[in-house]
Amino acid sequence: MTMAATFAKRLIGSRSSQILGTVNSSSSAARAFCSSTTPITATLFPGDGIGPEIAESVKKVFTTAGVPINWEEHYVSTEIDPRTQSFLTWESLESVRRNKVGLKGPMATPIGKGHRSLNLTLRKELNLYANVRPCYSLPGYKTRYDDVNLITIRENTEGEYSGLEHQVVRGVVESLKIITRQASLRVAEYAFHYAKTHGRERVSAIHKANIMQKTDGLFLKCCREVAEKYPEITYEEVVIDNCCMMLVKNPALFDVLVMPNLYGDIISDLCAGLVGGLGLTPSCNIGEDGVALAEAVHGSAPDIAGKNLANPTALLLSGVMMLRHLKLNEQAEQIHSAIINTIAEGKYRTADLGGTSTTTEFTKAICDHL
Repeated sequence: MTMAATFAKRLIGSRSSQILGTVNSSSSAARAFCSSTTPITATLFPGDGIGPEIAESVKKVFTTAGVPINWEEHYVSTEIDPRTQSFLTWESLESVRRNKVGLKGPMATPIGKGHRSLNLTLRKELNLYANVRPCYSLPGYKTRYDDVNLITIRENTEGEYSGLEHQVVRGVVESLKIITRQASLRVAEYAFHYAKTHGRERVSAIHKANIMQKTDGLFLKCCREVAEKYPEITYEEVVIDNCCMMLVKNPALFDVLVMPNLYGDIISDLCAGLVGGLGLTPSCNIGEDGVALAEAVHGSAPDIAGKNLANPTALLLSGVMMLRHLKLNEQAEQIHSAIINTIAEGKYRTADLGGTSTTTEFTKAICDHL
């Protein structure tokens, strides 16, 4: 187990620390957090379903590890806020803007009710332009693959998720896919900058430009333009359907993948499946103005909500990423090692990891490893 933990710290610890710096402006904010002697205030969205339970796990583990943080909690409203046109209140968004850092549990938007997506609201209102999700094999947890080590970088603000749909005539609806030069250049620059500064050798642009020649064509044009500034990075273009096949056959073929919004949503979940599922996958959204919002990307699992069965690993690992962003590296390493050691040991695992432990038992086991 010691060897597994050491390997995990080298592989996962370094990868989780890599994803949190924005291209432009978050480092100065992080230094300010680091130099402060007072507790850091961070926004916490416990979320829906199992969200409050796994958020409690994060708070308990952070407290046990002595993390100097004060949570400013905000919950999803039961009524639409006209200022945001969603169940997220304006005050909750202002909290993230003010604190510059946050952690978000799963949020559920009613399907087919005409309400604005909660996640879309966060991304749009806070200008969270890149979703960066590391995907790597966990030592001690066996899956079909044991050599996965890649990063998906997803454009987060436009594409098919622009939310522009309307009925043309009865029985015919139309959805608009928006691709802009500004957003494409921004996410491409982030991807190449990330690859260069973190020792990655290849950037793959994922697309369907053979069919969507204008939209995906513009995205590729921007990626090529940025690639010219990084001759030391190998650049390639891969059609989305072929990419899915290649990932399933041999995920080691990829390093950093950058793609428009919808493709990123699909590919990042596919990659999570290669290493054990969304319950083990951390994520962070990066904003131009220095905001970093880490999140668990799995669903709210209402079927097990309140039953003490949820796996808090994804939110915990996302919390570790948040700590690295704040330069609280010692606490981040302690918590990260405790999570990996608990999973590798195998005695305490939740049902989705093949065990029988409750959320409380799994959380306590992590705390005992601290």
